[in-house]
Amino acid sequence: MSKHAVIPFLRRGSTLAALAGGVAVAAGAGVLLSSVFAAKPAPKVVLPQANATFDYQIGGACTPPAGVEALSRDRGAKPVRGLYNVCYVNAFQTQPDALDWWDKQHLDLVLRDSGGEPVNDEAWGEALLDTSTAAKRTRLAKIVGGWIDGCAKSGFQAVEPDNLDSYERSGGRLTRAHNAAFAKLLAARAHTAGLAIGQKNTSDLLEQREEIGFDFAVAEKCGRYDECADYATAYGNRVFVVEYTTRDFAKACSAVGAMVSVVRRDLDVRPAGQEGYVFATC
Repeated sequence: MSKHAVIPFLRRGSTLAALAGGVAVAAGAGVLLSSVFAAKPAPKVVLPQANATFDYQIGGACTPPAGVEALSRDRGAKPVRGLYNVCYVNAFQTQPDALDWWDKQHLDLVLRDSGGEPVNDEAWGEALLDTSTAAKRTRLAKIVGGWIDGCAKSGFQAVEPDNLDSYERSGGRLTRAHNAAFAKLLAARAHTAGLAIGQKNTSDLLEQREEIGFDFAVAEKCGRYDECADYATAYGNRVFVVEYTTRDFAKACSAVGAMVSVVRRDLDVRPAGQEGYVFATC
């Protein structure tokens, strides 16, 4: 991570005589500058349309199938012009190949067990990030916030911070409140950058969506747990549902397919052309 030097307003070697006249000029200039900055409009946040046909491409970018109006891709991929583009960011856990970087650069921001070893999401080989204190959340928000800014610069319209539910895999070291507080920081950063922000799973936090600042939802496997209607009601049908089995896909289509976008993908979300690729909509 780069470090930016802080340039002082006044150097100690400056003459006091120059200050007397300079203060009045600076004051007037300050008024003009503050007016310029105050007049600069905040970036416009564009929300996704309800029931926009969606493709989930976080496992690899490929040409979207015909009729797709919105898609999600990893933050390292490029958005598709003319579509509503959601930027995938692993905000609450490390990527499997990034733990060495975290250990070298931000060792204490990785959640540790009593033996000092990283607490892992065993299903995906990812270490949990430590959101347990305000100080750590602030530091994490600077790092993840930089990724969110990068999403905006690349041309995405929205961001989905993944693993909001990491507290459930923390062995009690993290709480729902810890992750909600971190998500609130990310939502503010996204909105400042002009991005909408999606709640990724975790129906337990639906009631806190407005307090946190979420604008829409990306819900995986909500058909399996009969939660799709809860997301649809909470977000006015601005929900992208992703299912990975024929049974769960059928349940989701039956429950909310007429109101929200439901897509079936293969579990590894492979790009088109690879063996095992699956894409279907209601």
